[in-house]
Amino acid sequence: EYRKNPNIRFYADVVYTNTVPAGAYRGYGATQGFFAVERHMEKIAHALGMDPIEFRLKNAIRPGEYHPFSLAWNEGREPSPETIETNALAEAVAKAKEAVKWDEKYNNPEWQNVPGKPHLRRGIGLAMLMQGTAIAKLDMGGAFIKMNEDGSFNMMVGAADLGTGSDTVLAQMAAEILGVPLDDIIVVSGDTDFTPFDKGAYASSTTYVSGAAATRAAEQVAARIRERAAAMLNARGDGPEVSPDDIVLADRKATAPDGRSVTMAEIGFNSIHHENQEQIMGAASFMAPASPPPFAVQVAEVTVDTETGQVWVDALTTVADAGVVINPLTASGQVEGGVNQGLGYGTTEEMPYTEDGQPLVRGFRDYHVPLAPEMPRLKTIFVETFEPTHPFGVKSVSEYPLNGVAPAVANAVYNALGANVDSGPVTPEKVWRAAKAKEA
Repeated sequence: EYRKNPNIRFYADVVYTNTVPAGAYRGYGATQGFFAVERHMEKIAHALGMDPIEFRLKNAIRPGEYHPFSLAWNEGREPSPETIETNALAEAVAKAKEAVKWDEKYNNPEWQNVPGKPHLRRGIGLAMLMQGTAIAKLDMGGAFIKMNEDGSFNMMVGAADLGTGSDTVLAQMAAEILGVPLDDIIVVSGDTDFTPFDKGAYASSTTYVSGAAATRAAEQVAARIRERAAAMLNARGDGPEVSPDDIVLADRKATAPDGRSVTMAEIGFNSIHHENQEQIMGAASFMAPASPPPFAVQVAEVTVDTETGQVWVDALTTVADAGVVINPLTASGQVEGGVNQGLGYGTTEEMPYTEDGQPLVRGFRDYHVPLAPEMPRLKTIFVETFEPTHPFGVKSVSEYPLNGVAPAVANAVYNALGANVDSGPVTPEKVWRAAKAKEA
């Protein structure tokens, strides 16, 4: 089985060229690798006469198994074997098949043929994929939280919100622990004059690494709040002695088992201006102990013009196990943004050169990025698992949405025409040539 193959070796040549240099790109190698893997999986399944979905699931890694790459590679250091703790890929596949009505469409001539347009053919294809979550034993982030006299909180984190909504997600984690609404957490991020160190908003790491740091800092603050709340309640003398461990933080209050409570505003004011004055605060950091992969399946539905090779991507569906999803709205936005980026990567965006290395594409007039009217129908579904290496059970969500779009489109083209496009992007010329080669 593919997942148990012990023969893994990484080999690379570093060469100078006279073409445009390459740099870091969302997916960071996984995107390119999955095109090859998923196209091969599709071909092998058909050659063996097996259902391509069942063939993939048979070869998919399972919880409790070692991550194969972790046995052979570790960012230039000695390999650090990691065990896969969570993987809901099978459940994700089942939900994806149901969402797209796979069994009604796959290899069904009634669906594949377009009424009144014999030159058009529909196809449906999928790709299964994964990604890392931060870089194990390398990525580190810090967080600092202080309580204000009105019961609000300032949280400072080194991670910069690049538009992903990370400020909101980190604040949600802290708010959950402190028992206050999101609006009571004032976030300052990415200001190196004031905020703790963070390796950076990269490698699908912010929610996992910086979120755990924020969680630890919030737990320190919560412990101090419970201690002060218990002291304040006991000083009243209107009920039984209460222990800090018995205090529950919720709804902007610290509440004892008998229902007596003090508000966050009262605690904040008391801590700064009354007995045993102190600044209630907490600071913590978190280094990624592992790189738990999210798993996903992406399904593409296409219409292909058999005469010109033009491919229209009609729908893209992503079903993912990304651990516990803290904010479904921002997570869905991450997925849809990645899928849209994957659409361009998989169907239109390329840099062709002349034989002497001159670029044939010099601007957006020639380098086609899909426009809003060209976007397909998008659907995002999450299947939750609890990742035990993180206090909130999260895994990454930002890079994997790019990984499966191109191979899913290529597999859908194969389903429509029986023609293999083995390099991205899946352009009309490549589809037309593949179709003609099949006919020859």
